[in-house]
Amino acid sequence: MALIALIFFVLLALGAPIAFAIGISGFVFFLTSPIMPVSIGVQKIATVSQSFPLLAVPFFVLAGHLMNESGITDRLFRFSRASVSWMAGGLAQVSIILSTLMGGVSGSAVADAAMEARILGPQMIGQGYSRGYTAAVIALSSLITATIPPSIGLILYGYVGQVSIGRLFMAGIIPGLMMMVFLMVTAYFVAKKRGYVDPNAEKPTLRAVAHAAWQAKWALLFPVLLIVSIRGGVFTPSEVGAFAVVYAILVGTLAHRELSLAKLKKAFGDALSDIGLIMFIILMSGMIGFAIIFEQIPQSIATAMLTGLSDPILIVAVILVSLFVAGLFFESTILVLLLTPIFVPVIEKAGVDPVHFGILMMTIVTLGSMTPPVGVAMYTVCSLLDTKVEDYVRESIPFLIAILLLVAVLLFSPGLVLFLPNLAFG
Repeated sequence: MALIALIFFVLLALGAPIAFAIGISGFVFFLTSPIMPVSIGVQKIATVSQSFPLLAVPFFVLAGHLMNESGITDRLFRFSRASVSWMAGGLAQVSIILSTLMGGVSGSAVADAAMEARILGPQMIGQGYSRGYTAAVIALSSLITATIPPSIGLILYGYVGQVSIGRLFMAGIIPGLMMMVFLMVTAYFVAKKRGYVDPNAEKPTLRAVAHAAWQAKWALLFPVLLIVSIRGGVFTPSEVGAFAVVYAILVGTLAHRELSLAKLKKAFGDALSDIGLIMFIILMSGMIGFAIIFEQIPQSIATAMLTGLSDPILIVAVILVSLFVAGLFFESTILVLLLTPIFVPVIEKAGVDPVHFGILMMTIVTLGSMTPPVGVAMYTVCSLLDTKVEDYVRESIPFLIAILLLVAVLLFSPGLVLFLPNLAFG
């Protein structure tokens, strides 16, 4: 296993694409194994591709792109602005609300951050918000999509860890809303201190908010339909992804009348690119996943951790710290695919609910996309807003503290995470 890890890190250092680094290092395991033929490695790649639950990933990715092209994003933006733009740091509050709503549509933190950087970023800077504050709010608020269903990360975690995706979707709602509140409070106090207040802003009338909500009704209705259809047994999580695609097309063509043939082609093109990247990584991870299980790495780690630690909370805390460090260097999809098979058996043996752990894990590993040195969302937003990374890092500290405080609250209060899935599924 040491040879596999060495090859993996060497390939990364040489700049090899992550999918090739995973695939080659996994292939080496079968080349060097005296008892495992290479043909088994090929079979493991094929086996991963034949998973029915995995169909949810390409469906939801496509649905997210279709909804972005169908006018849903603009309507959610207008609803968010009507609701909270009057507050201190009004546009920052709009960004956080919009991320929460978009989490129920796109399921991708990086996509959400890029979209908001284009729509909201210039407006915030134009109203006197510093570039660092603007970039920090937009990037870190996109973290909400890690838990609000349909989170792509939760689907992958549920697939790899053999955890109910329906329960994970339900479990992500309260933490996602709590993250929204934590970030809004932080944005409010920072904005108040900086003077990011519009003196001409007025509280919206109930009529104005209701009108904006009605205009965005099809987008606001989608997460509700998603949860209700899964809980009611109408669709499995994989089937509801297909429903999301049909829903997005119907809304874009019949309700909003904005999804033209050109936009449809663009949505499919963008989705194919994203799906190809994600699925290639997933397929290549099949070999390493098998190697990890074959070498009994989870059992070894569980024995080591459970020997030295007895408190389940402390065990999870140690794992989360290690995930945070790993998230600084690796993309969240990679960590979910490679580390879920290792840590889920550990936390289950310690008596921790894997649904509770999944929400914590996805929050922490996705946070790596917003932090240096390799944060994809961070670099995306900073490049779009022409912001220095050091300015972003300085301004992001209060929001990072708020997120870590939320993770601590959720760690010590599993009932907050498990209340809805236990209520819905028993």
